[in-house]
Amino acid sequence: MTVAAFSGFDSGFKQQRIPGAGTELHVVCGGSGPPLLLLHGYPQSHVMWHKVAPVLAERFTLVIPDLRGYGDSGKPAGGGGHAEYSKRTMANDVVSIMRALGFSRFNVAAHDRGARVAHRLAMDHAGQVKKLMLLDIAPTLAMYEQTSMDFARSYWWWFFLIQPAPFPETLIGAAPEVYLKKKIGYGRAGLAPFTPEAYEEYLRHISDPATVHGMCEDYRAAASIDLEHDREDRSAGRGIRCPVHALWGEHGVVNRCFKPLEEWRKVTDREFPVTGYTLPSGHYIAEEVPELLVKEIDGFFSEAK
Repeated sequence: MTVAAFSGFDSGFKQQRIPGAGTELHVVCGGSGPPLLLLHGYPQSHVMWHKVAPVLAERFTLVIPDLRGYGDSGKPAGGGGHAEYSKRTMANDVVSIMRALGFSRFNVAAHDRGARVAHRLAMDHAGQVKKLMLLDIAPTLAMYEQTSMDFARSYWWWFFLIQPAPFPETLIGAAPEVYLKKKIGYGRAGLAPFTPEAYEEYLRHISDPATVHGMCEDYRAAASIDLEHDREDRSAGRGIRCPVHALWGEHGVVNRCFKPLEEWRKVTDREFPVTGYTLPSGHYIAEEVPELLVKEIDGFFSEAK
């Protein structure tokens, strides 16, 4: 399948389709320097990095996939125990593409759903992740176990999308743009952070029934098999074995309802540093405060550190 290039990435970026762990991923690559894997969130795609990627490409070799079920990547049927959309399987996808590109060790910066994939990636493939930057999340298990009325009202899609198929798929499909505006425009900044071209890409994907189903399966997995994997880690005393830097929006729900730095320290081995703080933004850090995020990425992933 040929996909029209998103113009937010210049001609130095190349599109590829690379086999993952049972499905093909659409991947955008560009730049030079040490490899940096960028993973997007919901309901977005690789496009969410378009404000930071051209600058970062001056110092890093960027690998920016669409996660399975999202964007222009493959969309397995899922169902059953939702293993096809477990974060373990999604992490195996990105390990496969990094190996195909010749990278055995690499840094990771990830937002939202992508950060949940990155958490599992660091757990299951510890020797391959050098450093981990996580944007605007606390660990999945902590967020479900600490769900409050405020969180449930604010992150309503966490509980809507996990309903059995085809209920949420049908409702979203009936009015995809109404749903998209409600989801990404809920924060203090509204729709202002999203360029018209990026918005059209997000709308294109959420108007595709296969993508909507893949997104729902991602959330269904998070509320079932992913929690099993996280609990197994906790019972076994396993933690992330690399430096972690967590950033979250001052005006976001995660800051209001959780203590991200505390929670990430609980799931990281003590010998590795966990740093982090708020940025003056809401949830969509890469599109709300791109200049600040570039500085954070440059500082944290510096080869001198």
